[in-house]
Amino acid sequence: MKVSTSRALLGALVPLASAFPMELMGKFTEDPKMMARAMNMISERQAGAESATSIFETVPTFDAKSQYIDVGPGSGHEWQAPGPNDLRGVCPGLNAFANHGFLPRNGYATIQQFIDATTQVVGMGPDLALFLSVLGALIDSGDLTSWSIGGTPPPGVGSAAAQGGHGLIGSHNKYENDVSPTRPDLYESGNNYITQANQFQDMINASPGGFVNLDSLTTYRSQRFDRQIANNPYFFNAPFPGLLVQPAAFTFIYRFMANHSDINPVGLLSYEVLQSWFGIEGTNGNYSAPFGYERIPANWYRRSQTAPYTIPYFLGDVAAAAVLHPKFLDIGGNQGGKTNNFAGVELQNLTNGVFNTPQLLQGNNLGCFVFQVITQVKADFILGGVLTSLQDVVGGIIGKLSCPKLQSFDESLLEQFPGYQKSPEFSSNNALLNTVGSVVGTLL
Repeated sequence: MKVSTSRALLGALVPLASAFPMELMGKFTEDPKMMARAMNMISERQAGAESATSIFETVPTFDAKSQYIDVGPGSGHEWQAPGPNDLRGVCPGLNAFANHGFLPRNGYATIQQFIDATTQVVGMGPDLALFLSVLGALIDSGDLTSWSIGGTPPPGVGSAAAQGGHGLIGSHNKYENDVSPTRPDLYESGNNYITQANQFQDMINASPGGFVNLDSLTTYRSQRFDRQIANNPYFFNAPFPGLLVQPAAFTFIYRFMANHSDINPVGLLSYEVLQSWFGIEGTNGNYSAPFGYERIPANWYRRSQTAPYTIPYFLGDVAAAAVLHPKFLDIGGNQGGKTNNFAGVELQNLTNGVFNTPQLLQGNNLGCFVFQVITQVKADFILGGVLTSLQDVVGGIIGKLSCPKLQSFDESLLEQFPGYQKSPEFSSNNALLNTVGSVVGTLL
């Protein structure tokens, strides 16, 4: 599957999902009523964080030949440690892809390369892959076509405009967010990308018995959420990254890193497999975390091609976690630069009455809100051309979900939170605006 950054192809995001070889997933994508029924089933269940599995993988399958990811000698995807100028950052999966050459080893890739790696190596649905890859380019890059999995690319990497990009490391409260499984919060520790061995240990401790699953990861996420309120005076649960990217950081661990087999077609994630994906050395109780050493395990089998992890499936997992821990849906943060001082804002006030928090777990409202809010938060997307392109990308999603239209979003209500005020913003100087305007003009 090849895509170019044209308006027509960006707008084709959701139809790409329904073209994937899974009839059931296509039905969920094309039928908003069916999707709403699935979300209601998930919100009403008490089966735990994995309740979406039985809805989206009704008949799990395994095919060793198509699911095996060869990273052994002679494969062309042997692991290599990153060089001193290679970019590595906040996402263990992307770091591993670069270390194995599924992404360029320098850590700077095009939208198409991100789509190919995420769909082919771990089984991300093409709708979710396209959305996240394009979003990364719009938020993190300097030229809107490629972006860095780390920080700003060094001279000579990418086009001349690439040095105007921030990379994933520089996307705090836009893409990267507080409450990471293994990375520290930016304004708590001064960095948001260096793996913390003690946090990896905490994740293991939350998953006793040698294996990690969505229930244990959701418990660990709740622990991390509470600890950041207690420890980070600038903790902020942002509207889009807090409600969508934060859960992705946890659900992606199981959905994309688990090993699959005939016996466990939905996936089994052992400590050893998890340790490889996160580049962790040592043994339980004595872990260390060399920077950027993530690797795909040997003898590892990806998700089944009959069960891609699409946007509907992902939203099911997000809803299931929120049923267990409603605090995940609280938009807000610590006030006054003090810890243990969390306050939320009323969603109804933020959205001029279009949404309220209890409604988010009804029907398609959760997806409707999070996908629309990223086109409304002007402080995050103050460049007009970027905002227009983003609206083109998400238009197909919200259209399929039959969303109530979010006309406005009152960002002023977020200004009371120091963690919101400290988030870096894009420069709005005229030269950059002109550059982006000319680039966006080629996309439309």
